[in-house]
Amino acid sequence: MQFLTKQNFLHTARSTHNKKISALLLCVGTLLPTSLIAGELTQYEAKYDILRKGKNHGEAVRELKKISDDNYELTYHSNIEWMIFSDSRQETSKFTFKDGKVSPHHYSMIRTGTGPDKDYNIDFDAQKKVVNSSRSEYPLECEWTDDFQDAISYQVQVREGLKKGETSFSFPLIDKKGNRRDYNFEVVATETISLPIGNVEAIKVKRLYDNDKRQALAWFAPEMDYMLVRMWKGEKGMEQFEVQINSFTVTTPVIAPPADIKKVTSPE
Repeated sequence: MQFLTKQNFLHTARSTHNKKISALLLCVGTLLPTSLIAGELTQYEAKYDILRKGKNHGEAVRELKKISDDNYELTYHSNIEWMIFSDSRQETSKFTFKDGKVSPHHYSMIRTGTGPDKDYNIDFDAQKKVVNSSRSEYPLECEWTDDFQDAISYQVQVREGLKKGETSFSFPLIDKKGNRRDYNFEVVATETISLPIGNVEAIKVKRLYDNDKRQALAWFAPEMDYMLVRMWKGEKGMEQFEVQINSFTVTTPVIAPPADIKKVTSPE
């Protein structure tokens, strides 16, 4: 996950504000097509504050769009400034979502700022069962599995798992050099957290590392379609950065009618 952060603020959550948020989300949900709720992903735009020790150091935007039947595009764009350090990056994942399963087929990352810039693409070819990287002339030397996720698509799969009541998750990821990295998570609690949008009840998920030096936590809000609302990352017990959601907008998809359905007109 991206665990990044923004400004020091004092926030007093008001229950009436939370009720308005819940009511708004409920109303939006009832207006979405039944097929979207039953078997498709909710399209949205979420904005975040990026914090370090309570102080604002940047912002991030996460957006999910449907681009064709069963195909979606997830983007995550962040900008951070801290002392003389700056970091701007955009990650994009294009994937298929069918029968509750996320199957990525293209991932890209562009990073600029302090230190070396980064720019690379990874393609997952399910038919040939190979993974290709823009950094390599040949397919990467990794054993294919249909469970592969990319660096951000797995977050969508976590949300879908939480909706089904799952409490543990494991995903194999491939980096640009072809190295496999297993991401493991478990649900550790359900708690009410205070965010810029108010008090939100969220499911707390912990990433499991091979040692205790690094810590990473994420919170997902059921009342917001299990949206990722907070992230926190630390090392040796010290906070590195935090992300808190400050707005969440459900975007209504434009779904064209099937080509074989003819327009029906009333007889005159």
